[in-house]
Amino acid sequence: MTETMHWRPVYDFWFPPGLESTSQETHWRMLQWWMGGGANAELARFAPVLEEARAGRLNHWLGEPRGRLSLIVVLDQFTRGLLAGTPGAYASDPEALRITEEGLRNGDYEALTHPWEKFFFLMPVAHTEGPDHRERMERIVILSEAAVTDVPEHLRPIFEFSLSQARGHRDVIARFGRFPHRNAVLGRTSTPEELEYLEKGDYVFNRSIPRT
Repeated sequence: MTETMHWRPVYDFWFPPGLESTSQETHWRMLQWWMGGGANAELARFAPVLEEARAGRLNHWLGEPRGRLSLIVVLDQFTRGLLAGTPGAYASDPEALRITEEGLRNGDYEALTHPWEKFFFLMPVAHTEGPDHRERMERIVILSEAAVTDVPEHLRPIFEFSLSQARGHRDVIARFGRFPHRNAVLGRTSTPEELEYLEKGDYVFNRSIPRT
């Protein structure tokens, strides 16, 4: 079963035809679909893929840049949709980060041609907690800034919103060293400062997506 699983269905689902369009409306709809949870309703059919990926049985996807990207999407995005509200939502983050960092070193990241591909390739750098998280967040902001410069001018506000998300996550990590909104799910005790932050509910990932 594992060897017959190809990365293309995952890629085509997450990056559907039309992303090459320069229409503002197309890109706005995709950003809303990704961030608004629209994809989650359709993820159940990928549950077997996630199971194989978590078991390390889809590493043959790593031979191609978009195959690597697809595996990153499964381990970083599908986990958050299919395992939401459980520790499993974050359990694959270290492996997703390892795969991402390997792709940054071997040229797979640079081989990707679309800014959205690059943004999702980098997600584990932002999502994975750890002692070097703050340094990684600085790096993802720099890489995201570079990706935005390749975007057509009329689409730039949409991509700059994604860049602002990266900066917001960087600020949270600089302040707390971790993501406080995960504390309850992971059984962690929140500090008084984290409790104050949680009570305000101004989470970066909940910020409104702008229309352009």
